Amino acid sequence: MPLALITSPHQHAAQTTQRVMQHLLLATVPGLVALTWHFGWGTLINVALASITALGCEAAVVVLRRRPVGFYLRDCSALVTAVLLGLALPPLAPWWIPVVGSAFAIVIAKHLYGGLGYNPFNPAMVGYVVLLISFPVEMTRWLAPASILPDGASLPDLQASLQLVFPLLGNTPIDAFTMATPLDTFKHSQGLLVEQVLAENVWFTQGTWSGAGWEWVNLGFLAGGCYLLLQRVFTWHAPVAMLAGLSLMALLNYDAGSSTSGGPLDLHLLSGATMLGAFFIVTDPVTSAVSHLGRLIYGALVGVLIYIIRIWGNYPDAVAFAVLLMNFAAPFIDYYTLPRTYGHEKRGRATKMKD
Repeated sequence: MPLALITSPHQHAAQTTQRVMQHLLLATVPGLVALTWHFGWGTLINVALASITALGCEAAVVVLRRRPVGFYLRDCSALVTAVLLGLALPPLAPWWIPVVGSAFAIVIAKHLYGGLGYNPFNPAMVGYVVLLISFPVEMTRWLAPASILPDGASLPDLQASLQLVFPLLGNTPIDAFTMATPLDTFKHSQGLLVEQVLAENVWFTQGTWSGAGWEWVNLGFLAGGCYLLLQRVFTWHAPVAMLAGLSLMALLNYDAGSSTSGGPLDLHLLSGATMLGAFFIVTDPVTSAVSHLGRLIYGALVGVLIYIIRIWGNYPDAVAFAVLLMNFAAPFIDYYTLPRTYGHEKRGRATKMKD
């Protein structure tokens, strides 16, 4: 009998950790380009500072653990963490913001638990939340997109941007370029009908759907997410479930646009870090649920939590907090959604001891 007929079935895949991380980095390019186009050089500077810090911290910790440095740096996992953190930070944040956040993400959130594959929480989101709680002023100082600046005004060029990030290089005022985000603006427009908020605020009058600049950033990350789905880097379950959970909450609480409404659906889908969270954060295989059913539950609850925190909490975006809360719950979801083991008829049978 041919050997192929008597051997056990095996699944072969060309995806390696390095290859998956490279796909992720490539998929962030459309969103990064949109951020740079609409908000200037700040995001590129954030990503560069976070990446240098992450690679340096990764190398230092690996040396302390007496592991091969090149092997760990080549898998690009530290670089992905740094890029995701840099994308989430406000453009032109002081230089120490991406440095502190990236160092905390790599050293504490990743390697303190044993490194890649052992961390229970998404390192990039841990670094972001630590920064948001510790430095709320710097972390909520977002730039206005170029399209809604007053006539004659423009975003800082590269030299001026570096002066803002590194204050010792010069004193360029940043307040002239900052304003509240669309989500923050809507959240604090109490007592106004939805149509009044959309008609009276420059974010929405200059935007096509949900906020000038932000809608294109989210569409960029959506395009990157579609690329990752086509490359089979992850399955559709978690991102689709997250967007569905968020959409359901937005539709149920729209309230026909009254002054107590939670806002229109497109505002929640195309503002803030929604698409970045859906396709680059909740899809993390280490910190999310394992089975398809588990990922559906995990993603849907992330979406519900995002809406709850946005509308009734203190943080207008809320993606990072929702993800970290569900990272904590992922093992519980896995316990009750354990997939059927090959060769067994009932789910979870292989994990139970025989009588």
